[in-house]
Amino acid sequence: MVASDWTERHRPMSERQLEGNEAQRKKIRAWLDQWKDGRPKKPGILLIGPPGVGKTTVARAVAADMGWQVIELNASDARNAGAIRKAATHASTHGSLFMTPGQKPPRTLILLDEVDHLSGGLREISSERIKTIVSGEDVDDSKALKGDSGGKAELLNLLSETRQPVILACNDEMGLWGRTSSSWRTARDRFSKHLIPIRFERASNEALRRIALRVIKEEGFTADPGALDELVNNNPGDLRALVRDLQVMCSLIESNLTKELVRENIETGVRDTTVEIFPGLDQLYRSRTAKKAMQSTRSLDKSPDDLVAWVSWNNGVVFTDNQAVRRGSKSLSLADGLLTTRFRNTAHRSWYWSSNLTGLSASVTSPKPIEGRIFCKYPDFLRRGSAWVKRSVVDRLSETCGCSKKAVREELLPSLVAVQSENSEDFSISIALGLSPEEHVAICGLTVSHRSTKELMERYAKELEKSNSESIVPIVEDIHEVETDSEDETSSNPGQMKLF
Repeated sequence: MVASDWTERHRPMSERQLEGNEAQRKKIRAWLDQWKDGRPKKPGILLIGPPGVGKTTVARAVAADMGWQVIELNASDARNAGAIRKAATHASTHGSLFMTPGQKPPRTLILLDEVDHLSGGLREISSERIKTIVSGEDVDDSKALKGDSGGKAELLNLLSETRQPVILACNDEMGLWGRTSSSWRTARDRFSKHLIPIRFERASNEALRRIALRVIKEEGFTADPGALDELVNNNPGDLRALVRDLQVMCSLIESNLTKELVRENIETGVRDTTVEIFPGLDQLYRSRTAKKAMQSTRSLDKSPDDLVAWVSWNNGVVFTDNQAVRRGSKSLSLADGLLTTRFRNTAHRSWYWSSNLTGLSASVTSPKPIEGRIFCKYPDFLRRGSAWVKRSVVDRLSETCGCSKKAVREELLPSLVAVQSENSEDFSISIALGLSPEEHVAICGLTVSHRSTKELMERYAKELEKSNSESIVPIVEDIHEVETDSEDETSSNPGQMKLF
């Protein structure tokens, strides 16, 4: 049995369950109250603060208390111009089947998390192109929007025209303005006309203690007073980290959490501080020793499961040496294997070691230190609704292998794409799966509009046709033999019918 994520299980569903940032919550409620009487002067809020302090949780809980629906887009979703326009359109047309006639429909809160990782500038996408995508019409690869294309410009358009409340959340607002751009002040000023900034603070020790007690009680455990003191005093005010650490430590006990166990886990490096993923990965890839790598992974705001996904994707982006990628893959394979034992047997250190092995695979594989800027990317196979590979491939693999589409996207496709991206001329796998030429180049990561890709598609089409014809020939020959035998028997024995 695989344990569920306690951070989701114990996420507050009402403001009554929230702890800390009372002044910030009061500002959010006052702003939401303004929406009851119409559109306020500033239709958006920008929540700013370190990861794990409850920014999006507060937004969801307050909206839930008001009976409002929430439409959320985060870094795992496609957040280009079409995706943001689609979310805004859905919010404006959303209604309830159980609304009382004559009453105003409830508001729908549009929540965009991690907007500081929304890439690209303020260049707009043509309105007609966005309408085509929103309407669901089929578009070829040359017209499809990649990544976050046009996302910031459409976000500005949403803020200027929205009839529904919009909340943005980030760790560092400079990421939204454009940290490396010379025009960041222009972007800041354009966004600031529509946004009320609210800065969140780390939770106090008292708040952390109350949350820890509530989680432990609801899970059926007890804890020594000294255990909670040790746990709270070594937490930087990160609510999510607190709950994750509790889940790990409670998996090692039968009923009571002791001070000794908490201290032991702290000494082995449960977590020192929480660092967001992109600067954390930069720090990790620059590590030159195992000790430094382990310190970096313990500080990252990602579970070992997520860390395996992030590092496996970015090793191929950061490293150019095939031997380095191969060495990293061995550590990742061991880390992934350890994860499966986390809650299934007594190998309780699997969480710890899988995280460390993942860090090592990203740090000590390259013989030379990495110089210059490191450009890590969000793993495409983790994005929900991503267009990085055609849906038809997912459907076909799901039918062929008898597994869910989610399993295909998260487990089968990454391996298939990794193999085919380096061997686009090898058609054997795609032909065996019955993929079309368009689907083959999609899993190879090639752009259809390029001449070389079109030539590859022509060669693939010929091989596919040849393969199909060869599979038909034996069937035709078998039919011909049956017909010949039948003619012989009929001619030698006219009028007779052979039963066997």
